[in-house]
Amino acid sequence: MKVAVYSRTFDQTFLHHIKDFFNWLNEYGFEVYVFNEFLAYLEDRFNYRPAYTDTFHGYRDIRGDMDFVVSIGGDGTFLDTVSLVRDTGIPVIGINSGKLGFLASISKEDIHQAIDSIYRGNYTAEDRSLLSVDSDDKLFDGCGYALNDITIQKKKSEMITIQVYLNGSFLNTYWADGLIIATPTGSTAYSLSVGGPIVLPNSHNFIISPISPHNLTVRPIVVPDDSHILLKPEGRCSRYLVSMDHRSQVIERSANIHVRKASFAMKVLRLNDTSFYSTLRSKLMWGVDKRN
Repeated sequence: MKVAVYSRTFDQTFLHHIKDFFNWLNEYGFEVYVFNEFLAYLEDRFNYRPAYTDTFHGYRDIRGDMDFVVSIGGDGTFLDTVSLVRDTGIPVIGINSGKLGFLASISKEDIHQAIDSIYRGNYTAEDRSLLSVDSDDKLFDGCGYALNDITIQKKKSEMITIQVYLNGSFLNTYWADGLIIATPTGSTAYSLSVGGPIVLPNSHNFIISPISPHNLTVRPIVVPDDSHILLKPEGRCSRYLVSMDHRSQVIERSANIHVRKASFAMKVLRLNDTSFYSTLRSKLMWGVDKRN
C-alpha cells in the first residue's frame, strides 16, 4: 500500500509523534512517499530523516499512483491537499498537530490505531462536495476548487455590494463586509462563525452567508448544490478579495464570479469507529457542562 505524506510545519513538541508515525508506517510495510518540502523541513529544522520510498512535488507525481494521502497539521494543511489530489480520487486523512481540527480529526494519541485501521481496511472513503469557481479574471492558476468555502470580501474599509443570482433568477443584493459560499464540509468553518447552520456532509446543499450584513434581516440561506450561483460585485470599491479555502486573490469590480459544484468530489477517509456526529460532540464540546 502506497501512502503520500503531506505537511508544512509543526511544533517541536510534536516531533516524537512524527517519528512514531513514520516508524509505524514502515513496521506495517507501507511504501512511504514524502512531500519534498516537508522532508527538507524535517532535515533542516530537526536533523531528522525518516525512512521513505521516494519524494513527490505535487499533483502530477501522485495521480493514479497512491492509495491514500496523510495530511499532518491543522485544517489549513488539510485544505492544501485539495490542490494536491484534485480529481485523482485519492482518499485523504488528517492527523491533527494543531488545536481544533475538524478535518484533521486524528489526534496524536490515536495515530497508531489509525494506521492499524487503515492497514486492516477498517475505514470508509466519503465523498465531499467541492466548489468550483470561474470568473472573467483568471483565478487560482487553473485550480479553482474549494472544499470549505469561497468568500468575496472588501479589500478596504468600505462596505461592499454584491448582487447574487441563483440559476439566472435574482436572489438578493447584499450590503455587507463580504459573502461566503460554503459546502456542507465548510459549514463548520467560516460560515459557522457568521451564524450559518451546521449541515451534514451528504446533504447536497450549499450555504450562502453574509459577513456583517447592513440589513440585520438578511440571514444565511441553504440552496441545492446543483445551483449555479452568480456573484456580481458593485459599489465604491474597485477591487475585492476572493478566497478559496486558504488561498486568496484580488479581483477587479467588473469581474463576475460563477460558482458551481465541481464535477468531481474529494474523498475523505473516515475510520469506521468514528462519525460526523462524534466529531461534532468532541470538537464543539456538545454536552460538556462544568456542573456535571
